[in-house]
Amino acid sequence: MTNELKDPLFILVKSLTKSEKRQFKVYVGRLGGNNDSKFLNLFNYLDKSEKLDEAQIITKGIVTKQQLSNLKAHLYKQILISLRLNPVHKNLRMKIREQLDFATILYHKGLYRQSLKILDKAKISAIDIEENNLAYEIVELEKIIETQYITRSISSRADELAIQAKKLSMKNVIASRLSNLSLQLYGLMLKTGYVKNDKEHEFLRTYFQGRLPHYDWELLGFREKLWLYKAHLWYSFMTQDFLSCYKYSKKWVDLFFEEPKMIAVNPVFFLKGNNYLMESLFLIKDSATLRSKLIGLEKMVHSDGFPQHENTVALSFLYINTNKLNLHFSEGTFKDGLSLVTEILEGLAHHKNHIDGHHIMVFYYKIACLYFGMEDHEKCIEYLNKIIENKSLKMREDLLCFSRVLSLIAHYEARMDLHLDTQLQNTYKFLIKMDDLYAVQKEMIKFLRNLENVNPLKIKEEFKKLYDRLKKYENHPYEKRAFLYLDILSWLQSNIEDRPIGEIIREKAKLKVR
Repeated sequence: MTNELKDPLFILVKSLTKSEKRQFKVYVGRLGGNNDSKFLNLFNYLDKSEKLDEAQIITKGIVTKQQLSNLKAHLYKQILISLRLNPVHKNLRMKIREQLDFATILYHKGLYRQSLKILDKAKISAIDIEENNLAYEIVELEKIIETQYITRSISSRADELAIQAKKLSMKNVIASRLSNLSLQLYGLMLKTGYVKNDKEHEFLRTYFQGRLPHYDWELLGFREKLWLYKAHLWYSFMTQDFLSCYKYSKKWVDLFFEEPKMIAVNPVFFLKGNNYLMESLFLIKDSATLRSKLIGLEKMVHSDGFPQHENTVALSFLYINTNKLNLHFSEGTFKDGLSLVTEILEGLAHHKNHIDGHHIMVFYYKIACLYFGMEDHEKCIEYLNKIIENKSLKMREDLLCFSRVLSLIAHYEARMDLHLDTQLQNTYKFLIKMDDLYAVQKEMIKFLRNLENVNPLKIKEEFKKLYDRLKKYENHPYEKRAFLYLDILSWLQSNIEDRPIGEIIREKAKLKVR
């Protein structure tokens, strides 16, 4: 998949539902003179087209070359205005902001009492759903009006607004610092991945503790707690403390169930929290609870009360199918997971404008692992090549590294080892260049390099030696991440015992349940 530049206007038009398109035309036709307007003609053309062809737009006489850029910008703005007027998109946050806009208009007209009345109602709603930035903005406008409109309660009113502004400001500062820390940790995660040694661990610990703001727990609201849990979660992921990942992701999700109204206000955060909770359960190998949480989430996102729009639908597809694949990996039910592949590929095509390229590559890696578990190594290689051959997309380094390592193993298993030496050299150079060569990877490459010199009658003996060398890294604080991408120990055991890898993993899963 190429990371081609896509036209924002074309993507926006193609994202519209039938009802949104119908409303846009009604919105445009509110004045008779707009029925044949150039921007409506451009809209109709884009709506029927499979791709944006600017040359054809000019040829058809819709607009001149000089006017096209301005017309596209105007159409984009008109579509957004139309969407903003659509009741489907009128969430509580937008309604509060709309009330603030109305109050501002009334203020500028000198209708102070009417403005204050609207602001008071809007502030109550904003505080109720902990939209503290909006609430602070409302209080600031109230303060401006109170200095110009004298009321009998001005003395008590001044103190009341000053206290509210101070409290909201404090909450916003804490939330901002926590959200900054969470975002910075996420950026580090994408750039460097997990910590690789004691030095990196100490750097991250100092980085985290130095930026974690002081706070009074009793004064923290929903939003501040949410950012606090997110920051701790990213720190736990990077240090590979998966029990802490489970702890903080569960706190994150429980926060929503303690205040159910926040699910409708912040559905994206609710979905993300559930995804991290299920991912944590996969990492600590609790497949029974993972299955339970997965069923619960799937039921909830399809319920009538859950917000349904393009973003939540795309994220639900992404998170539910990712964790369905993880569940099959943890239980060793690779063949049962095969039915997901077609559904996932169709979903990726449908949600192509809402799911980024990196997550698509992650799906390809998981599908490759699914085929590897089924011992269909050629199909495994096919999906790994989609990742390895993608030169235009910037992906997390660990995904690129383990795609190449798994590709080597798949080529060996498929007896496609004619050019294995070249592949080994290229993979080794790549890992050195990425500065991401771990002990597990070194052992795997060394093993594959020496395979051609091993007596076929002693191959199992070599597998056993490698198994013993790698087993000690299974719970190593910095090396264990290699086993998160591929269950190498189960693969070795399957070769040693001449049994399918799925059978080995299913046995381990049953022992875990007991």
